[in-house]
Amino acid sequence: MARVMQTTLPAARRDRLRGRPRPAGSAWRVRGSLPRTLYVAVACAGFATLLGLWWGLSASGAVNPLFLPTPPQVVERCVEWYRDGSLLADTRISVLRVVGGFVISTAMAVPLGLYIGAFRPVQAFFEPLVEFARYLPAVAFVPLVLLWVGIGEGSKITIIWIGTFFQQVLLIAEDVRRVPQAQIEAAQTMGASGGEILQRVLFKSALPAIVDTLRITLGWAWTYLVVAELVASNSGLGFAILQAQRFLQTGKILVGILMIGAIGLATDQVMRLIHRLAFPWLHGR
Repeated sequence: MARVMQTTLPAARRDRLRGRPRPAGSAWRVRGSLPRTLYVAVACAGFATLLGLWWGLSASGAVNPLFLPTPPQVVERCVEWYRDGSLLADTRISVLRVVGGFVISTAMAVPLGLYIGAFRPVQAFFEPLVEFARYLPAVAFVPLVLLWVGIGEGSKITIIWIGTFFQQVLLIAEDVRRVPQAQIEAAQTMGASGGEILQRVLFKSALPAIVDTLRITLGWAWTYLVVAELVASNSGLGFAILQAQRFLQTGKILVGILMIGAIGLATDQVMRLIHRLAFPWLHGR
């Protein structure tokens, strides 16, 4: 049988079955492989290309430095912001706001999405409402949030919650619906109750996809930070960006944007690491 397999299967497929690495030229195939070190090198090249284009455009004089300062000027502005003691404080308060809104949204969205994905009556009741709500712009709720919640930290967290919650619910419900029906039927055959199927089959089977959904929606939470800090705020990265806009401090605006992007990228990589550690069988290849 082994000889038949060796003679009939293509060489690349035989190597995969034996656990051997794919040939070096497979990177350009559909869903091909790429060594980790090469992946990092290509990613760094992408960032370097963007930096080079920015530096070349700003240094060429084609754009007024008031509107696009050079990277060294932005770094200098970042150092000044750090030395005056407000950069770390603004970063800390922004992180706390994003984490607060995201955690509250996740605590509500996971059980609701699980029930929507599991039971048709719950889906019929909630899904159209959530579909409607997710198209409402979060910035339009700012006046109402000020009236309902006040001008404290709760208003910023509420805006981030509005921008994240409805998307999370729909994506988590879809993750639950992707669980194969055969798993549910097998659990029913073995006498599992509805609650056991919900917890031990649907939730556990969908958990890797749910964690990935949380990683994506965490990025959305960061995109609503500036909107959230429009709400009667006097601190935070978003507030600093808006304040710098009034005084045409383009360098500080870019520092704030890059800080949000860097923190967002770091949290994304942490979520990816959590996914790899929690579900190693999905990352074996």
